[in-house]
Amino acid sequence: MKKISLIILALITIVSCTKEHSKDFLTFQGTLENNTDSILTISGQGFNKTIKINADGSFKDTMKVTKSDIYPMQTNTGKRGFIHLANGYNLTLTGDSDDFLNSFKYTGEGSEGNNFGVAQVLFSRENGNPMEYFALEKDAFDAKIASIKEGMENLYSKYKNADTSLINKVKGQNQQMFDFLEKGYEKQHPAAKQRAEVMAKVAKGKPSPKFVNYENYKGGTTSLDDLKGKFVYIDLWATWCGPCIREIPSLQKLEAEYHDKNVAFVSISSDSDRRSQGSWEKANTKWKNFVAKKELTGIQLWAGKDISFMRDYQVNSIPRFILIDPQGNIVDNNAPRPSDPELKKLFTELGI
Repeated sequence: MKKISLIILALITIVSCTKEHSKDFLTFQGTLENNTDSILTISGQGFNKTIKINADGSFKDTMKVTKSDIYPMQTNTGKRGFIHLANGYNLTLTGDSDDFLNSFKYTGEGSEGNNFGVAQVLFSRENGNPMEYFALEKDAFDAKIASIKEGMENLYSKYKNADTSLINKVKGQNQQMFDFLEKGYEKQHPAAKQRAEVMAKVAKGKPSPKFVNYENYKGGTTSLDDLKGKFVYIDLWATWCGPCIREIPSLQKLEAEYHDKNVAFVSISSDSDRRSQGSWEKANTKWKNFVAKKELTGIQLWAGKDISFMRDYQVNSIPRFILIDPQGNIVDNNAPRPSDPELKKLFTELGI
């Protein structure tokens, strides 16, 4: 009798373990190695969910979405990713916080689409900024587009069991991109080629353009030449720039970690009269007050009316980060952000 009871118990256990997940909600759990974050936030489409990350990097929560879609996902320190959610999913994520998104592996119901999404992002990164394709000569441009199309078809085939709506959405977005590139090439090519020629002057290994006598928050002025002998990590920002401000905690953490290393952290504010009622004096005061209030560390500079440094680097959006070597040569004219784990990897490669 005891033996029969054990068999029945085992059968009940098996049935309960294989029970289909409810279609009314979804479950999301996982473990992030090397984790230092406390929360994970998923938002978008009128949906917002905050998930607690335990000290060991594990987390688990249930949620209900009104629409099957791709949702932005980020930690409290600004590490960013995305996730495809639909009610009925039972997702498990494993990854490394130091290699956020790149290391993501999903298992369980809904994993095929999410692994496809990660693979597509990594594939896109390998192919660079599509806007730069306009600088290519026609044969090279056509070859690049053909190569990307072939690569995407391979991904569609590899993840053929992914959610059909997700695949169709991605296909539609990619087709829009291809249409824009192919139709816009002749119009955009001359301007893009000209910009490429300008950017070639600030390519890796080239002497960096210089900023001269920028006002230093601590007093006096500072020029790029004053920092020769050190790596210089430059943050081009402004007090009104939301994405710039979101990078500040990561930048401060980085500065503290590398305070005794051969690298100077320089923040250059581009605050101007345009957002200060037409007054340069008010712009300067706004910058100083912000630095004081936020207790910003590193070397805090204000560019004032001098836009030559940003112009030479063709800066058209901020934040923008630049890394220069001890000899004053460019390491990266568009360096990883402080919140991006790739930055610390780059520092390690350079022996910083």
